[in-house]
Amino acid sequence: MTHQLSDLTAEGLRSFVAGQLERSRARTVQLTDAVDTDDLVRQHSRLMSPLVWDYAHIGNQEELWLVRDVGGREPVRQDIDELYDAFMHARADRPSLPLLGPAETRSYVVEVRDKVLDVLDHVKFDGGRELVDNGFAFGMIVQHEQQHDETMLATHQLRTGVPVLDAPAPPAGRRLAAAEVFVPGGVFEMGTSVEPWALDNERPAHAVRVAPYVIDAAPVSNGDYLKFVLGGGYEDERWWSEAGWAHVKKASLVAPRFWEVADGNWMRTRFGHREPLPLDEPVMHVCFYEAEAYAKWAGKRLPTEEEWEFAARFDPATGRTRRFPWGDESPGPQHANLGQRHLGPAPVGAYPAGASPLGVEQLIGDVWEWTSSDFTPYPGFRAFPYDEYSLVFFGPDYKILRGGSFGTDEVVARSTFRNWDYPIRRQIFAGFRCARDPRPEERI
Repeated sequence: MTHQLSDLTAEGLRSFVAGQLERSRARTVQLTDAVDTDDLVRQHSRLMSPLVWDYAHIGNQEELWLVRDVGGREPVRQDIDELYDAFMHARADRPSLPLLGPAETRSYVVEVRDKVLDVLDHVKFDGGRELVDNGFAFGMIVQHEQQHDETMLATHQLRTGVPVLDAPAPPAGRRLAAAEVFVPGGVFEMGTSVEPWALDNERPAHAVRVAPYVIDAAPVSNGDYLKFVLGGGYEDERWWSEAGWAHVKKASLVAPRFWEVADGNWMRTRFGHREPLPLDEPVMHVCFYEAEAYAKWAGKRLPTEEEWEFAARFDPATGRTRRFPWGDESPGPQHANLGQRHLGPAPVGAYPAGASPLGVEQLIGDVWEWTSSDFTPYPGFRAFPYDEYSLVFFGPDYKILRGGSFGTDEVVARSTFRNWDYPIRRQIFAGFRCARDPRPEERI
């Protein structure tokens, strides 16, 4: 619905924003109330913050932007700003900081939210201030909380102990008519200049020409990836880039994270449940280097960011760039696996209603998809509202991921949304699909 915010009255916009704030907070509370005090303050991996840090950081960002900046109100806890500045302290060091305890954190975020709702009641959305046009600052904070909720969900995957999360199983999969889809290429509008809550690195919209290519109709499955593992893929240097092979040896990688062999059977651990490896689900918890190596082994490559978005948004019948693969309608449960509705990817073929006009499926939700592209700015990029959201990350150190995962909320899961991470990261809910250049007979 966010693309229609400009059509709402001020009161309608207030109501929408309030609903999004409430929805994101309910998820945060669910993820933090699911564990006891010891689990909240424990660091479950040096790659992740303690859950209690994420919780207070969510409140602190809300205070900085909405209470102090938008609202012009007095600080609630100015003394903790440095503790919860993500750029001041590496994740590995955060447990040693004098953090707020769980009870104090909960009290703090409630106090901040009460003040935010008061600010929301009084803010003038038509006051000529870019930060609040169409409720942007509120949307930025909603997305920030939902992104940290996904991060906390990843922390739950890393924790040990009794399982504490539950959700219904996703819909059943189906056999796809074709494993690959030919994409004729063309010119499309990449990025956006009209989505009111789109973040700076998604802007501005710009014309991009894409050459014809072939892309997988669905993400690579566990069953497909297992063939690479069993075929000695992790022992054969031919499939790996120089940096990838060095990482395989240094980290002793032999399979995706959370996979193991028990009594001759491949198993995986998911939120504390150890279960047989589901062969029809998209592979997950692989790093960029693993995705790149599999693609080479399969005689393919990873798609570029432009190819991914073209497949997700372009309608060749009309020449129009859509908001989503299925059209302009915001994601519903029939379209994609989003928002922690299920606690894992759905089997391949589970969302035919979410297919693109060309028949490419599960581009949104299930697993983030690695692309071959570095994180770079679009032509005409302007940092807004602060440099540290995107600008400081641009460069070859980070690879782009697209499409969202089962843990990504719909308010974030735009077809234009750009995620980025180091190519060695495996704790995130990331998989991939392959692409290749077409053979001469496929060019029609």
